Amino acid sequence: MLPFARITVIGLGLIGSSLCRAIRAEMPTVRVTGHDANPAVRETARRIDLCDDVTDTAGAAVTDADLVILCVPVRAMGAAAAEIADDLPADCIISDVGSCKADVLAQLDAALPGRTIIPAHPVAGTENSGPEAGFATLFKGRWSIVTPPAGADPAAVERVAELWRRVGAQVETMEPAHHDLVLAVTSHLPHLIAYTIVGTASDLENVTQSEVIKYSAGGFRDFTRIAASDPTMWRDVFLANKDAVLEMLQRFSEDLSALQRAIRWNDGDALFNLFTRTRAIRRSIIEQGQDDAKPDFGRSH
Repeated sequence: MLPFARITVIGLGLIGSSLCRAIRAEMPTVRVTGHDANPAVRETARRIDLCDDVTDTAGAAVTDADLVILCVPVRAMGAAAAEIADDLPADCIISDVGSCKADVLAQLDAALPGRTIIPAHPVAGTENSGPEAGFATLFKGRWSIVTPPAGADPAAVERVAELWRRVGAQVETMEPAHHDLVLAVTSHLPHLIAYTIVGTASDLENVTQSEVIKYSAGGFRDFTRIAASDPTMWRDVFLANKDAVLEMLQRFSEDLSALQRAIRWNDGDALFNLFTRTRAIRRSIIEQGQDDAKPDFGRSH
């Protein structure tokens, strides 16, 4: 039995459009309605036949939905929820795909008091954005973390989890605050470092921008890919998950200082031991199917 019959996706960027495609590919009898605040995005969604229906207002998109998934920047969740509050059916479940959960849950609770809210976070994405950047297989083999609030209806939690399984994701359940701490380490801090490194390289006075681009090695190129991620989305992520990111950034700064000391004092054993440990982590990620084992991240040469 399908977990839902009528799903509305609010926000048709990379994740929202991928979700629409995945639902239509894996559950073709489910009716998918979409809405985006940007008229140009709505027009593109209609042109590429992204959904069964694309509405001009958020309220019209949710009137008969049994699940609404908000796919907007995390700091816009509360406003998006308030916009649909008067049109939501009584038994509709509300979820989202934001990268921070405690802040998003607070926004949704404030905008939709008494409603069934089951947040989730598919740990998937690319540096591209917009409705044409999405693809139906984005979530296959990736993790989707469901973060229900305390006392949430177990049946509603299971229905949201089953939706993610149906589009190919592996599902984990986590408390919102713990999710935010984990993602601060595995996603938010790496993005912050990438933004910093690429920004530093572009600011060097004695290295021209053309030299940075021309002689960029593999590691720098990979940082530029991450640093090309959607600026609105990541601005909101860092502000919404401020406490966890700052805590992890403090820990990172301490580890970076230790690495700096090891280089300064020619402590080769410390460097070797660290690099051996990090190499093992990379192998574990590949063994668990979370990345490709092909050399150079599968790039063709």
